[in-house]
Amino acid sequence: MIVRLAEEQDFPGLLSLAAQVEHWFGPMVEDAGFHGAVHEHIRRSTALVAASEGSSGPDLLGGLLFGVKEPTHHVDWLVISEQARGKGVGRALMADAMRRWVRGPARIEVVTFGADHPGASASGARVFYERLGFVPGEVVGPGPEGGSRQVFRQAVPSEANRR
Repeated sequence: MIVRLAEEQDFPGLLSLAAQVEHWFGPMVEDAGFHGAVHEHIRRSTALVAASEGSSGPDLLGGLLFGVKEPTHHVDWLVISEQARGKGVGRALMADAMRRWVRGPARIEVVTFGADHPGASASGARVFYERLGFVPGEVVGPGPEGGSRQVFRQAVPSEANRR
């Protein structure tokens, strides 16, 4: 697997990933706002993709849109393809984002499914973030599909304290 900065030719692959999770997140594939966000992250070099080595075309394993505004960074969107879930793709994308953009002391936030959302266990998102060291925070407004959402946070110590 290769994790790299996303490029414009990855846009169809990112939409393909979005199509796999619209039942949990609400409409994205036909949403102009989502298209704009993806293109903006690609333009700013704050979008990552994971692909199989030697693959080409729209068959991506995962994608990440990352907000790099310090001191609080945001996981704006992280999706792993159905066939690649549970195989380390999400962890690899997050590790690459941390290496590229996060300098402590800092904080990383993500809004993910609330505990009662059907996608909470089916997607593995909450457990995934907890295993990376994120801590559940406050409940926030529902997602576009009407499901509950919750903030998860991770504190990143200064470089000297990471050793």
